[in-house]
Amino acid sequence: MSFAAQTKSELCRIAGQEQCCQKAECYGMWLSSKHFSHQAVCLTTEHLEAAHRVADLTAQTAHVIVDVSVRLTRQTTHSSQVTVAGEDQRETFLRFFGHTGCEPNLRLNYANLENPCCEAAFLRGIFLSCGSVTNPEREYHLELVAPFWNLAKDIQLLLSRVEGLDLQPAVTNRKGTFLVYLKGSEQIADLLTLIGAPQSSMQLMQVKMLKELRNDVNRKMNFETANLDKTAAASARQLIAIETIMNHMGLSQLPEDLQEIARLRYENPEMSLRELGENLAIPLSRSGVNHRLRRLMELAAELVPQKDSQKG
Repeated sequence: MSFAAQTKSELCRIAGQEQCCQKAECYGMWLSSKHFSHQAVCLTTEHLEAAHRVADLTAQTAHVIVDVSVRLTRQTTHSSQVTVAGEDQRETFLRFFGHTGCEPNLRLNYANLENPCCEAAFLRGIFLSCGSVTNPEREYHLELVAPFWNLAKDIQLLLSRVEGLDLQPAVTNRKGTFLVYLKGSEQIADLLTLIGAPQSSMQLMQVKMLKELRNDVNRKMNFETANLDKTAAASARQLIAIETIMNHMGLSQLPEDLQEIARLRYENPEMSLRELGENLAIPLSRSGVNHRLRRLMELAAELVPQKDSQKG
């Protein structure tokens, strides 16, 4: 089951609503359907639980007869169609929600959101009918499909005005379909909690935390790897310098402090600067060790051209 289908199943388990909220949720489901007019009142969904829920809410609130039919659209996918059949039944239904069914451009009738609690129920209905939310393992994206531009703008305005939440919905036109969408894990989690899907909201935030933890671990590992590579490269250059000194003049010709660090580094190429400093007869800081090794490398650089000139 997809994350979106899982979320809708959670929403379909909500019970015990006030009558005003039942009406608001039912209105949200039908308003976002493609057929909400005098000619046809029909909602199509691939989520069977949502189809039965809107059928039950419609019968309980609008008191009209509702038909539910199911057909196989693909090998593993069923499509459910919920219909208010009969002209008189459609007129009763539309009148109940304050619509004529002849509106050229469908808009939100706020009279169906009688109380503040009805906003969440209405948005739940919208999501059950035409909403989707992406698996948070991939990205954070929730969208609601509206059949009309002005209706999409009404939904956007309602979302942006939800008290206590900082939702920033956007609207776009995708091939003649109008989408109201949210980006960002916090916004989506807040909306899911608002409409009655706290488990899905918690799952989204858990996925987000795990992703952030993995990213943090990867950053630290990359940082450590880069440091190890840098240390290994520096150690290799130091070993070459020490070998150059050994071949050209011998370590015994060096001052005692440089002899000690040269032998220690040559015998322990994997040691860090801090570890080298701790293993000296008189412990030395990282900067002190680095200073001595730099002197060895400078001396080696001086020896190579000197040897070349002697050959010439």
